[in-house]
Amino acid sequence: MSKKGKVLVAMSGGIDSTVTALMLHDQGYEVVGITMKTWDYAHSGGSKKETGCCNLDSFNDARQAAVEHGFAHYILDIREEFGGFVIENFVDEYLAGRTPNPCVLCNTHIKWRALLKRADALGCDYIATGHYAKIRQHNNGRFVVSKALDDTKDQSYVLWGLQQDLLSRTILPLGPYRKTEIRQMAFDYGYPELAKKSESYEICFVPDNDYRGFLKRNVKGLEERVDGGNFVDKNGNILGKHKGYPFYTIGQRKGLEIALGRPVFVTKIYPDTNTVVLGDEEDLEQNEMMVGKLNLIKYDSITPGMEATTKIRYKDKGTLSNLYPVVETRHALSSPNELRVQFYEHVKGIAPGQSAVFYEGDDVLGGGIIHSGALK
Repeated sequence: MSKKGKVLVAMSGGIDSTVTALMLHDQGYEVVGITMKTWDYAHSGGSKKETGCCNLDSFNDARQAAVEHGFAHYILDIREEFGGFVIENFVDEYLAGRTPNPCVLCNTHIKWRALLKRADALGCDYIATGHYAKIRQHNNGRFVVSKALDDTKDQSYVLWGLQQDLLSRTILPLGPYRKTEIRQMAFDYGYPELAKKSESYEICFVPDNDYRGFLKRNVKGLEERVDGGNFVDKNGNILGKHKGYPFYTIGQRKGLEIALGRPVFVTKIYPDTNTVVLGDEEDLEQNEMMVGKLNLIKYDSITPGMEATTKIRYKDKGTLSNLYPVVETRHALSSPNELRVQFYEHVKGIAPGQSAVFYEGDDVLGGGIIHSGALK
């Protein structure tokens, strides 16, 4: 038994998770590799060939690395729990006129819980992944997620939902490194092809990156139910017909197939009336939003008016804001588990269903799901 302990490493077969496993192995941990099958590509009906984390080549690459370095490797089939939660939520959110973030949901509710459950069964002290972020214990005793050294690869945004029991047992060894260093490590470990391996940024169950096609294939009769709704302006004037509200997202400009003599953007979606509101770019600007389904990380509460840099999407640089816990019913969506976020300047494209993540410097204060933009 290693003095450093036993760690269950999520191995997708890609460069980051493979280097994670080999790095921890070299550091003296007793490593057990596990590859999670979340989705059967053959059921997606997409047009592209199988890519990403759920194909046979990836499983074989992960297993080969484990065998060559002398540690155990298992394949874990979580398709049922993944599909029953992540995919159903993905569909339901679009049908509700919102824009979901399935990777956040998967990390929060499926992958980490599945890893911890198997870690306990295998007698592992820790779990580890190849995410680019850092975890440390704050002087208040809480475990904190913070940004990775490599700003271009930082994944702290997608980890806001991890609770303290998960963070306390998670190791993220790639946080202090740049991607270029990890590629060199893969080469040094004797995996030059892995070092050159391309990365997939698509949703694993939508490998062709066509969420509209996925909805059409998986929601029976959807096109017939929603076709022919109205595009309207902010005053309710009809501008034309659209193909169905689930096929549009807040901030969308391309693919609207309507000519108004100027660029227009989707600014609001009303599923009850199958209505999509179009407006100018400035109509996307808002300075407040409501955020619910919170998970607090660095502190166990938010002081009213606390300053934070808030990101409203993964690639967002973040905007300074003040956070106000909602403690009384003053809005239809208010509850004790909500925050009103007031930005110092206008932000564009606040999309209900997306994640809002709050930072104090490089540390993640917490995050939640955007309910709405500016209160009216």
